[in-house]
Amino acid sequence: MDKKYLHHLWTYVRHIKVWQLLLVTLVFASISVVSLRSNNLTMVQLRDEVYAADQSDGDVEGALQRLRAFVYSHMNTKLAADDNAVYPPIQLKYTYQRLKQAEQDRVKQVNEQIYTDAQAYCEGLYPGSFSGGPRVPCIEQYVSERGVKEHAIPDALYKFDFVSPTWSPDVAGFSLLATVFSALLLAVRIIIGYFAKKEL
Repeated sequence: MDKKYLHHLWTYVRHIKVWQLLLVTLVFASISVVSLRSNNLTMVQLRDEVYAADQSDGDVEGALQRLRAFVYSHMNTKLAADDNAVYPPIQLKYTYQRLKQAEQDRVKQVNEQIYTDAQAYCEGLYPGSFSGGPRVPCIEQYVSERGVKEHAIPDALYKFDFVSPTWSPDVAGFSLLATVFSALLLAVRIIIGYFAKKEL
């Protein structure tokens, strides 16, 4: 390395102390850790709000939108707790069960009305017949032709996963960049100091 250039560089760099850069790096690293943790805790709180709204039949859509917006715009907000967790991590179990129950109730109510209509229709066709006889096959045929079945409710519509970004422009993201930048400055300062002491 050219000694004249190294001496010139050293005159500028020697005023910056290693301990100062180390302190700055540690401060930014601490801010990064705290803000990343805060992002994760906020995500957990929003996720719990979704679960609570699902269980209590509250504003599930609003809670989902708040969670989605936060996860998409903040790093360290992965929804699944670990690799063995249920996938997708957000499953609206209670909303799905309520919809299935409502569909079963609807079908039951419609079919009960169809059975009542079948009895009235078949009594009109066979007024002299008592229970049994031609009325039973008539009722069975009427119900089988007009009866309704449950519509399948796809459970995939009630399962969600949102992916957090690798880096986000928030306190966590900027403090992480500042940590990396100050760590690089610290490394450069140490390297220049080493060579200056060795060569000069």
